Amino acid sequence: MKFHYILLINQVSGEGNGKKTGEIIQNLLAEQQMSYESHYTQYAGHEAKLAEDLALSRLVGWNDEIKAAYEDKLYPLLVVIGGDGTLHQVLNQFYRMNKEFPVSYIPGGSGNDFARGIKLPKDPQKAFWAIQRAKEPQIINTLTYDEKIQNEKGLVINNVGIGLDAAIVAATNDSLTKKTLNKYNLGSFAYIASIVKVLFTQKGFPILLEVNGEEHTFKKAFLCTTTNHPYFGGGVAIAPMANARKDNLDLVVVERISMIKILGLIVRLITNKLTTSKHYHHYSGHKLRIVSTVPEYGQADGEVMGSRPFDITFATKPQLIWYYPE
Repeated sequence: MKFHYILLINQVSGEGNGKKTGEIIQNLLAEQQMSYESHYTQYAGHEAKLAEDLALSRLVGWNDEIKAAYEDKLYPLLVVIGGDGTLHQVLNQFYRMNKEFPVSYIPGGSGNDFARGIKLPKDPQKAFWAIQRAKEPQIINTLTYDEKIQNEKGLVINNVGIGLDAAIVAATNDSLTKKTLNKYNLGSFAYIASIVKVLFTQKGFPILLEVNGEEHTFKKAFLCTTTNHPYFGGGVAIAPMANARKDNLDLVVVERISMIKILGLIVRLITNKLTTSKHYHHYSGHKLRIVSTVPEYGQADGEVMGSRPFDITFATKPQLIWYYPE
């Protein structure tokens, strides 16, 4: 299969890593004399507008008839270059438009959890050749959510969290030092500072879960994360058993415990032994609902949803990602 590569580049993602990655791929395409065009985000959320314009003018879907039609001509393949948030914005725009397109992705963010979750190489050139080698797009699972209280719907490639992880994201974004640290490529220190702060201030909260028709309640949940693959927070394996190739939902609940025990929980998390804790609970299924009556922070793929009650239902949706997995 030969492509005309349509590059959608977020140059500010990953504290400039998106720009660097985009330049590497453009140089590679030029050296290989491959057909391509480039589109750059100009402001926060611009990737959604670019995705909309490309969906209406340049992109085509994928099926056997289209495959046959492009046997002797270049197929227009969208290549998203940026962080998880960039891909999140693009796929959400297609979701809102009810459009289906195969998409390829080259990680250029800071966390790059989606690439890690589907075993896409982090190195830009290796990621590109993984795209080039593939003869067919891969079916990758994504999650959709429907939040009833605020009538909010969306799609996520990584996870939706209520509680600890969302509070950390919110605290980091509100940090007065984040902007200064980012100037010196030290933004991760703002994240670490927020983790320490939230660990001491995050309280337990009641939640109700409905998984495959069965109810489960927790009086003092600390973290409640519905995830598409094992990772969050830039490589932390919160759900080692999750798999983006499987059509199912994985939910992790961690209960609030004393600070002394929390330190032990962190050690378990770092050493991939969190699942052995009695305060760790994992659920898997095809039907999932979470009800949190006490206002808590929520996040979807690192985008803060605000502090509020939640009545949120999850489902799965297949997405074609063009690459050859490691």
